[in-house]
Amino acid sequence: MIPNLLQHSASPRLLSSACLGLWVLVIGSLPVFAAPPPPPTKNTSEETQRCQSCHADEKLIRTLDSGETAPLVMHPEGLATSVHKGLRCTDCHAGLGEVPHPKRPSKDLVHWRASFAEVCKTCHFDNYTKTLDSVHSNLQKRGDVFAPNCVKCHGSHEISRPAQPRSRISQTCANCHPGVSAMYTRSVHGKALVDSGNQDVPVCTDCHRSHDIAAAKDRAWQLRSPNLCGRCHADKKLMAKYNLSTAVLSTYVADFHGTTAGFGTGS
Repeated sequence: MIPNLLQHSASPRLLSSACLGLWVLVIGSLPVFAAPPPPPTKNTSEETQRCQSCHADEKLIRTLDSGETAPLVMHPEGLATSVHKGLRCTDCHAGLGEVPHPKRPSKDLVHWRASFAEVCKTCHFDNYTKTLDSVHSNLQKRGDVFAPNCVKCHGSHEISRPAQPRSRISQTCANCHPGVSAMYTRSVHGKALVDSGNQDVPVCTDCHRSHDIAAAKDRAWQLRSPNLCGRCHADKKLMAKYNLSTAVLSTYVADFHGTTAGFGTGS
């Protein structure tokens, strides 16, 4: 019970103390909001320079349990043109702000590189969740450490925007799929992109998507292939540009092959 302090006019110090106490109670009951992260300004540059005092050394390596060596050099010119150039090193390499750094698992070089794969989900969670049902993620779940992850496709420090230039998308996929890439390069689409720089033709991710990638033999994906082709070949404006008919999709769907494909049979 709070006493009626107004009756004690001879005690202004007590009144003042009580008011202060009530004010503290009110402030303490207000919700607390987390402060926004600091903008990437001077502190970013300072941390990068501090890390570079060691990691600019081309000879800096880590010897792993397998006897393999992992290079620890980071070239600042690659980071300077990266889309992440405004981030601090510890935004991605959390927990490594102290020197010497805490030890990381280091079975071999493949596992060492794979251990960095999930760092990206901190900022790119939506795209990360899309990968969880992909053919690449399924390979990782089976223990395939060679399966693509964020870093293998996008790089680690010298990260550019995915479609700049557009031809880089298919070149990235070619690192793991050289045979398919060679066939694509010889195709009408590949020749138009590689030889002429045509931006209208599809690249790998236009048909296979970029994060939620289905297996090539996935039946549901195969059944969607006519609609995938139709996104371009039923586009009247785009097809008029190249003097091509837009009837290819409708005639395919109406004929024997298109009709039976809809039954979900065959290989």
